[in-house]
Formats: sequence, structure tokens, C-alpha cells
Amino acid sequence: MTNNIEIKTAGGCGCGGHDAEAPVLDVRPIPHAIRHATVFGAFDAIAPGQALVLIAPHNPLPLLGQLAERARIDVQYLV
Repeated sequence: MTNNIEIKTAGGCGCGGHDAEAPVLDVRPIPHAIRHATVFGAFDAIAPGQALVLIAPHNPLPLLGQLAERARIDVQYLV
């Protein structure tokens, strides 16, 4: 099962002027040994209040927990 997950960071200026389409990161072809580090790098590259769409081969609950320790996030599962 593939999960499409939108991860949005808290914050931002709220002006709406930065509303660009969220970048998409498909981690399925990334070797497992570096998958979390890749997601952390992508997550750190988005601005506060912006989103990242993550495509994962499973529900990455431990990864989402690690991201939540780094910043306040909102998670939405996309259909």
C-alpha cells in the first residue's frame, strides 16, 4: 500500500503570497538506509507554514513522530 501524506509545518506569515504547490518527495526508490535523512533534508528546506507531500510505501508513523519532535506539524493523508 502506498501512502500519500501532506506534512505542513506550523507558522508562516499568513499573507498567502507564498502559496506555491507543495513539493512532492517519493521515497519509494530511495534506499531504506538513507530514507529518513532524505526526508529530514527536504523537511528542513521548506519554509514555516509550507507543506511537503511525502509518498511512502507504508504509513511512516515513526518518521512522523521524529518530524513532530523537530517542529510542530500538521499531517493529512491524501487520497
